[in-house]
Amino acid sequence: MNAIISKIRAELKRQADERVRASGQRFFREKVKLYGLKSAMVGQIAKSRFADIKGLSKDEILGLCEQLWQSGFMEESFVACDWSYRLRKQYEDQDFKTFERWVSEYVGNWASCDTLCNHSVGAFVELYPKHLADLKKWAKSKNRWLRRAAAVTLIIPARNGKFLKEVFELVDILLLDADDLVQKGYGWLLKAASETHQQEVFRYVLANKQSMPRTALRYAIEKMPPELRRRAMAKCV
Repeated sequence: MNAIISKIRAELKRQADERVRASGQRFFREKVKLYGLKSAMVGQIAKSRFADIKGLSKDEILGLCEQLWQSGFMEESFVACDWSYRLRKQYEDQDFKTFERWVSEYVGNWASCDTLCNHSVGAFVELYPKHLADLKKWAKSKNRWLRRAAAVTLIIPARNGKFLKEVFELVDILLLDADDLVQKGYGWLLKAASETHQQEVFRYVLANKQSMPRTALRYAIEKMPPELRRRAMAKCV
């Protein structure tokens, strides 16, 4: 098992580019640990190395993912996210605790948060929708990444027209959140929901625009027609 992790790390180091590492830091306010690879390259490495572990059990692979998360390197977290998503047909109810622990203990930037939650956690919740209730608990957490995760987990389901009631319930909880990364997260969620439920999202925005932070509002209406965007922004304070 350790040999597999060592191979991944050796390959990430071999492909690292100092210019990519330096430029990558500019996208984050917090200090992030980077080897210096573009995400497409990390995806290629994750895919090729997954072939080496196909014979392992789901729990063994999740254990490898845990080791990758523990390193703190963003690229290793991306490999872990890729591998855990490839296991989605094997997800079991108890796997939620693993995903929750990863967000609460290891996620430290928006990119790792979104990569994990858009795919692995989002796919899990579609399979086990009873855990939508846990997302509402995340939305009330003191941990900013759990709060952002609550929103971005439903991006893809919302884009496909699912869970509209829960989308609005989550946004109700997050509406006045002072953290702009959380605001962007739930604004993005509303934007995704608007792709299939434009009028419902528009009505929600109109009803809440006086209290909704401008950052979230702009994200929410980004894909709406110009006339709806104008009405949403009119006399917005």
